[in-house]
Amino acid sequence: MNAYLNAYSVDTLWQPLPLCADPRLRRWLLGRGSLTRRIQSRCEHFHVDLLLQRLAAVGFDECGLVRARPGASVLVREVTLNCGTRPLVFAHSVVEPCALRGPWHMLMTLGTRPLGAAVFSNPRVERYALRFRKIGRQHALYRHASEFIARPPPTLWARRSVFVLRNSRLLVTEVFLPAILHLAP
Repeated sequence: MNAYLNAYSVDTLWQPLPLCADPRLRRWLLGRGSLTRRIQSRCEHFHVDLLLQRLAAVGFDECGLVRARPGASVLVREVTLNCGTRPLVFAHSVVEPCALRGPWHMLMTLGTRPLGAAVFSNPRVERYALRFRKIGRQHALYRHASEFIARPPPTLWARRSVFVLRNSRLLVTEVFLPAILHLAP
């Protein structure tokens, strides 16, 4: 796990705490359990919209975390977590394709079912520390997430963590949209 820790610690843009975040948003960001479960408990009409699931080039700041070479193809899954018609969170997951024949094979059949439910129900999945970052217009995930906001703010808060199952890594990044503040944390 040292390679994981090294890859995580050298990325100074992703911090161990979401400094200066709105206190209401901070409670959402710092939650350690399943974000899906927290939203479901506060939203009568929760659902997941699958935006894409395909092979794509790994992001530069993601490659070390999933043990992929820069520019290598990985499976990318992007969804929104919604309350009714309102998107609350844009989620971006990355895993090496070889893991789809092994530990993370369930990703291929998830469809619109939440990844969080599958990950948190498996006691063999280990989750590493959450890391936080305020992302702006120059970040690809901001551009993807801002498509679901009528008037996007200059920055959005995101968090990410690595899940490990049988020595295979899955990176999950969650970008919190302003509508999350309409739900009690």
